Amino acid sequence: EAENVPPVIPTPHHYLLSVYRHKIFFVAVIQSEVPPLFVIEFLHRVVDTFQDYFGVCSEVMIKDNVVVVYEVLEEMLDNGFPLATESNILKELIKPPTILRTVVNTITGSTNVGDQLPTGQLSVVPWRRTGVKYTNNEAYFDVIEEIDAIIDKSGSTITAEIQGVIDACVKLTGMPDLTLSFMNPRLLDDVSFHPCVRFKRWESERILSFIPPDGNFRLLSYHVSAQNLVAIPVYIKHNISFRDSSSLGRFEITVGPKQTMGKTVEGVMVTSQMPKGVLNMTLTPSQGTHIFDPVTKLLSWDVGKINPQKLPSLKGSVSLQAGTSKPDENPTINLQFKIQQLAISGLKVNRLDMYGEKYKPFKGIKYMTKAGKFQVRT
Repeated sequence: EAENVPPVIPTPHHYLLSVYRHKIFFVAVIQSEVPPLFVIEFLHRVVDTFQDYFGVCSEVMIKDNVVVVYEVLEEMLDNGFPLATESNILKELIKPPTILRTVVNTITGSTNVGDQLPTGQLSVVPWRRTGVKYTNNEAYFDVIEEIDAIIDKSGSTITAEIQGVIDACVKLTGMPDLTLSFMNPRLLDDVSFHPCVRFKRWESERILSFIPPDGNFRLLSYHVSAQNLVAIPVYIKHNISFRDSSSLGRFEITVGPKQTMGKTVEGVMVTSQMPKGVLNMTLTPSQGTHIFDPVTKLLSWDVGKINPQKLPSLKGSVSLQAGTSKPDENPTINLQFKIQQLAISGLKVNRLDMYGEKYKPFKGIKYMTKAGKFQVRT
């Protein structure tokens, strides 16, 4: 099982470091002592690059594009050391595969390797190629926060934390120099930056100052821990009971919004692993659709959007195997949801300014909150 494989496996002469993504293990073989997180971060970068190159990163895709995969790895690692890991630089070195290019390569025996060295590789700003030109100059930033929480029976929070990222898509001509400031930068702890961010400026003024790479990149990832009292955006009212003597039980749950600043909670999906003794469930949802699988005992309820005026509920009865004692513990409920235009930590971008170029860029910032591992105990 994937979850039983440790990320670092020592063998007599090597260390094997692996990450598991898209149902594939990506393994690095190491001969000498090295900080393991450095290698793991590099492996994640490799996976992200494949995803960027091929659209999807799957076993079939890697087998179909094995030549390009080999060429990309050759550039990303030089004699065991990371070399070019920026997507836009790599795409100049090795052209991403297209159907036409693949056909031409097959006939002529040529490869996707570019003719000249990318100009950015030789400059002080290795993540940006020189001479970039766009007719529409645009910079978009997405603040995406994932909330992990465990809520106990009575509705109080046991643990809650937020993992956040700011993803950027910057299409600007020339060599723009950007600064991005926040209303409340003190919220962020454990921040990890893209190499383009000037760290000294962040340390002294809590302002992000950077020359951006061209195209899509992750500007920073951050963490907000429970000390800052993470707001819980949804709640579940539950009444799940099994009686000792009877082979029937009751099941009622209602989902509602909590601290959402008036924003709609959408894409709500409730799943729960029922105890082994449950034979079947007869339930009626007030909205959405539900499925109970009697083999795996998994209940899934696709709720959709929450309307605060009429809260969605799922009610009904549970039939247990005759003669079995009532289950030792009640099931836990897992929740998935999305809230557009809200960063649940309260993080707000104050302003984005550009220096070094004459034109006026178009700027956009979007916020989104979604559930990570969000669990309610009943």
